[in-house]
Amino acid sequence: MLIGIYIAALLLGYLFGSIPFGLILTKIAGTEDLRSIGSGNIGATNVLRTGRKGLAAATLLLDALKGTAAVIIASSFGGAEAAMLAALGAFLGHLFPVWLKFKGGKGVAVYIGVLIGLFWPGAIVFCLLWLATAVTARYSSLSALVAAFITPIFLWWFGHPALASLFAVLTLLLFWMHRENIKRLQAGTESKIGEKK
Repeated sequence: MLIGIYIAALLLGYLFGSIPFGLILTKIAGTEDLRSIGSGNIGATNVLRTGRKGLAAATLLLDALKGTAAVIIASSFGGAEAAMLAALGAFLGHLFPVWLKFKGGKGVAVYIGVLIGLFWPGAIVFCLLWLATAVTARYSSLSALVAAFITPIFLWWFGHPALASLFAVLTLLLFWMHRENIKRLQAGTESKIGEKK
């Protein structure tokens, strides 16, 4: 019975996470295919490169909320462990959506969303770190990497070892999804916030 609940939570999270809001919103708005511009990514940063700030904000919000919703729903029927599995599922669903041949986003908004659902102070810390790095360096990718690197440490330090372990895994996945950004950061060719590719 418990295994069934955990599997259901993981699948629920995956289904929620796999909803490609960036692609859906830009198609509704009549812009060109999001996958053919900028980085080809379906997330909010690439939506911003269309010049539609409202769409980018909506994408960020909805991508975060799908993670939060998955966690809250799973928690309601399976407790803390199910909520964590739903968080993992939502993150994987966003990165590897079956509907888009497993080519999804990089996971930053969903990372924030599941963090809100599991331990909201951690989400505040993440956002503050992201903002501080963005203001000083003006690189969205670097801001996400710095915030994600520190988040598991913060969770562990404040007595949440299980969450710290989960977010360590999510952070590794997030770094992997940003591997090309890391190369461009090292080469000095990464686009800054507000620049079009």
